[in-house]
Amino acid sequence: MPDPSRLRNGACPCLSGGSYDECCGRFHRGEADAPTAEQLMRSRYSAFVVLDPGYLLRTWHSSTRPGSMDLDPELQWRRLDILGTAQGGPLDSQGTVEFAAHYRHDDERGVQRELSRFVREGKRWFYVDGDVR
Repeated sequence: MPDPSRLRNGACPCLSGGSYDECCGRFHRGEADAPTAEQLMRSRYSAFVVLDPGYLLRTWHSSTRPGSMDLDPELQWRRLDILGTAQGGPLDSQGTVEFAAHYRHDDERGVQRELSRFVREGKRWFYVDGDVR
């Protein structure tokens, strides 16, 4: 279950400018599906922030999805930068999103850079895998 207490001022962690409830929260609650690969990527990042492994597993393609996952509550995801996208629109069947996710763990800061691959099946986007850069 998501832990919204990890949010700053109710703002969405994906930095869309909207509130969590109106942005990624609606995807996490199952009220809507992300219409683009980028929005799915943003919602997955937000799921890491609010510690929602259930959403991460539901949006992971069955061909590469792990059986379970544990999230480290001590790891603080601080900022998401979208570096580029290719395809991944509402009418595409696949797409990529390159991002940099900034984090803090104890006194250390770091950045995870990844080129993520997504596929759309029916009207739903799924994360397939990614190349860490």
